[in-house]
Order: sequence, then C-alpha cells, then structure tokens
Amino acid sequence: MKTHDIKHHLSKKLLMAYSAGQLEEGFALAIATHISMCDQCRAELESLDAMGGAIIENLEPNEIGSDAFLKTLALIDQTPEQAPERPKQKSLPEPLADYVGCDLDDIDWRPIGMGVKQKILVNSEKVSARLLYIPAGTAVPEHSHKGRELTLVLKGAFKDEFDYFGPGDVEFADGHTHHTPVASDDEDCICLAVTDAPLKFNKLIHKIAQPFLKI
Repeated sequence: MKTHDIKHHLSKKLLMAYSAGQLEEGFALAIATHISMCDQCRAELESLDAMGGAIIENLEPNEIGSDAFLKTLALIDQTPEQAPERPKQKSLPEPLADYVGCDLDDIDWRPIGMGVKQKILVNSEKVSARLLYIPAGTAVPEHSHKGRELTLVLKGAFKDEFDYFGPGDVEFADGHTHHTPVASDDEDCICLAVTDAPLKFNKLIHKIAQPFLKI
C-alpha cells in the first residue's frame, strides 16, 4: 500500500504495551497495521522486543517438573492444523487482511450518513475497531471523546484542528480532544479507527443516531 512521508508515529508507551502483549485486540490491530507501514516504528518495536527477550533470558529458570514432558506432548496433540494460506490483498496491509477478508474495492460498507460509510471489524465490550470511508471534502461531525481513539490513515488523507494526516499517519485522541476531521479534497479517505468508548457528538441528531450506528 502506498504511503507518504509518515510524520505521526506511535508513542513509545503504546509500542511497549504492544510488545508486552498488554493491548486489547482492536488497538493491537491498529498498531500492527501501522508497524507494517512504518519503518521507524517497526525498528523501535524490534529494539523493544530484543530488550524484553534479554530480560527474560537473565531471569532465573524455574525447576522443570517431572511431568513437563508429558504436558508438552499433550499441548502438541492439541495444536490445530495450520489454516491454508489466504491470497494476499494488495491494497491492504497484511495485519488487516485477515479481518477484512477482501480487497478494499470489495468491502461491504454500511452507510452511516453524509456519504460516510463504515465496516466494523472488532466489537467487544471494551474496544471497537472499524474501517471508515469518508468521501473527499466531507467532514465527520464535530465531536469529542469519552475515552481513547486511535486513527490510522490507510488511503487518502484528512485534516482537523490539530494537523494533517496522510497514509500511515496515526492520530491519538482522548477526552481532551475536540475536533472535526475533514477528508482531503482530492481523494476519498479510508482509515482504521479504534475506540474504547463512544464518541461525544455535539448535535442532537447525531446523538440520537449514535446507538444505531454503534459509534
């Protein structure tokens, strides 16, 4: 997938949490996808992984129980067969392809108003992750946040009150963020948005529709 000169990267705190396996599924998906697009964050993650591996190697090993061999054999017997390889989707970063299951052009989008569409990928009690399609020049309704939101641009670009975000860029928003993202005029914007709480829309009509749209 084509990326521009990525300027907005993941924080070290997020990379450390990802390396330690401490993130919920939706946020882990967004970070894995960004890493597949960003050499800088991928290199930093590799350093963190190496550091964690070195720490583990220096820990004193626990005594191995007499039944360890039998337990290992049992785990091997329970290991599922490897799934057949799925054809790679050229317009999607590899971490996303398993969730979407098709190419960008074939996504079954659900309209949510003003030309904006979504495809929900993860919808758990704690976190939701969705693809958003925003037509060129279209603004997402003004809103703030009850929790955290991580947005990764996959195609096109958008801008808000804070900056401009192109392919590969990430924007992190929280309860202090109040903005109106607008897709660039020259191309539709497709992004991956992950939230751990509903958005806070300003207008009543958007608040009424929110439960039905699951945003």
